[in-house]
Amino acid sequence: QVQLVESGGGLVQPGGSLRLSCAASGSIDYMDWYRQAPGNQRELVARITSSGNQNYADSVKGRFTISRDNPKNTVFLQMNSLKPEDTAVYYCHIRTINWNEYWGQGIQVTVSS
Repeated sequence: QVQLVESGGGLVQPGGSLRLSCAASGSIDYMDWYRQAPGNQRELVARITSSGNQNYADSVKGRFTISRDNPKNTVFLQMNSLKPEDTAVYYCHIRTINWNEYWGQGIQVTVSS
């Protein structure tokens, strides 16, 4: 069973930065960050493949950066220039090389003055 351990959320003022981390176990293909705000569907924020290819939601392009440390099976989400609309629960999601998918428990990010 793959376990995901997320960290790094919290409260930040608009324009501030946060860095999320998610440590996983197993042989991982791609690693993602999703988010879900109250009343909204869960949406993909950023994805990074095992080869390093990255994709971003239009709403975060130029502000967020996803990266991964393959030997440590850890994915990071550097979030800069945060806006109140970035407030959500952020979820780490992975797909293994065997096409199994796993979710983290979610971590709250609140952007407010």
